[in-house]
This record gives sequence, structure tokens and C-alpha cells, in this order.
Amino acid sequence: MSAKRLDGKELGRTMRGEVAAAVAARVGKRPPGLAAVLVGEDPASQVYVRNKRKACEEAGLASWLHPLPASTSQEELLSLVEKLNTDPAVHGILVQLPLPKSIDEDAVIRAIHPAKDVDCFHPENLGRLAAGHPRYYPCTPHGVIHLLERNAIPLSGKEVVVVGRSNIVGKPLALMLMQKKTAANPAGCDATVTVAHTRTKDLAAVCRRADVLIAAAGVPRMITADMVRPGAAVIDVGTNSVDGKLVGDVDPAVAEVAAALSPVPGGVGPMTITMLLVNTLQAAKLLDP
Repeated sequence: MSAKRLDGKELGRTMRGEVAAAVAARVGKRPPGLAAVLVGEDPASQVYVRNKRKACEEAGLASWLHPLPASTSQEELLSLVEKLNTDPAVHGILVQLPLPKSIDEDAVIRAIHPAKDVDCFHPENLGRLAAGHPRYYPCTPHGVIHLLERNAIPLSGKEVVVVGRSNIVGKPLALMLMQKKTAANPAGCDATVTVAHTRTKDLAAVCRRADVLIAAAGVPRMITADMVRPGAAVIDVGTNSVDGKLVGDVDPAVAEVAAALSPVPGGVGPMTITMLLVNTLQAAKLLDP
């Protein structure tokens, strides 16, 4: 068996075309605007922000980059966030993480107006998600679900194992997978969900139960072929640097066991950026109806 490649790059391109069409249809309205804030000179963050800005341009969104030195104080950063909160041209605010250790990330996340929190990190937005009435969906989890559903991989009634419990991926993804699909919550999946992690007893046995296995633990190649049930769909959310090369949480040998597998790079990463554009468009609809 050789797994079907779940190509996030191609699907992301298709969905960005859908966003561009929706933006063009907003005749007479200001374009959705995304402001990115980058503190310091982390190379990976610089590449990621650059890719986001390029995607915005291709989809017809306005975008601004606010680069700040690593010496920026928390007060200076919070002052910029407040300025962006009150700027009517800015519909979405993205503060690139991680921040320097001298800055309280939680305080910065809470300072972003919830209606402009297109990353969906603010506690209010996470609470709405947990209650089944989301304002926005977190970008990476939403990208994972689109990658599965648009490749005709069913989730309703299926057993899904999520390996990872972060606030950015594991927890919100589990919520979305387990919830009912409703008019208020169209990304609900009606799946049966198990959240596992590096402390899970007999992790391999838990993973082998999965119809769909999602690896988001941040441990290079931790999911090996013997941990995957033959015919399962596997999503690799991992982005780890090993000897200067980007690798996922899934060992390449899994491709010989799984029915479908997302690559790293080219799988979930492009979908995360695409869903950021989707959220910025949604924010524009809310703030400039």
C-alpha cells in the first residue's frame, strides 16, 4: 500500500481562489485587512510572515507588516496592538509567536480585540468554540478538517486520535472533531475523539484504534508504521527542524501502511495560511457588513 498524498499546497491554492472571489464580490467595501506584528528576527517567523503576506496579496486582501526589534518592551507592543484595534482598515491582527521571553504572550493575546483575533487564540474566542458557537475557527485545526473533508475522508462516527494537547492545535482540534455540525458550528465533525500525548500509556495501542490519526505533538517522526492501523488516514501537523531539514511528527514509513497521509512540508502548513485568509474575510464581514 502507498498512501494517497493529501496535498495542502494544491487545496490551499484552490481555497485562496475562493477567498479572492468572495473579496472581489464585496463591491464598494474596503478590502479585508490583516496586520502582522513580528518582534525580533527569528528566521522561521520571518519566512512564515512573508508567506502570509504573499497569500494576502494573491487573494486581494490588504496587509501590513509591523516589524519590531527584539528589544521591544511589552508596553510598546501593547500600545501597537491597541492602535491596530482601533484602526478601521485592520480587520485581523496577527502577532507572530513566539515572542521574546521578556514579553508575556498571554497578556498580548488578551489585548487583541476578540473580533480581530483571526488566529482564534483569545480566551473569548476559545470559549465560544468550546460552546459550539465559534466566531472564528483556529487556523491549523480548521485547515486539518478541510484537508480531510475535501479529500472525501469521512469523520462522522469515526474514531479519531489526536496526539498532542496544545492550545493552538490539539485542544481546539479535538473540540471541533467531537462537536455536532450545526448552522452555528458548520465545522463540527461528529467524530469520536481520543486526545493522547507523550505521557499516554501504551501510545501505540491508542493510535492503532484510529480511523484518522492526527500527529501534533512536536516530536520528530514519533509516529511509526507499527503505530498506524492499515488503511487509516494520517495527518502530520509536526514542523520540526532536524539537521536543518523540516520534518514532521510522522515517520515516512507510515506511507506504506496508511491509506492517506499529509506531507511535511506541503500538507497542513499551506492550509494554516489559507484559513487565516478565511478568518480575515469573515472578520471583514463582521466589522464591515
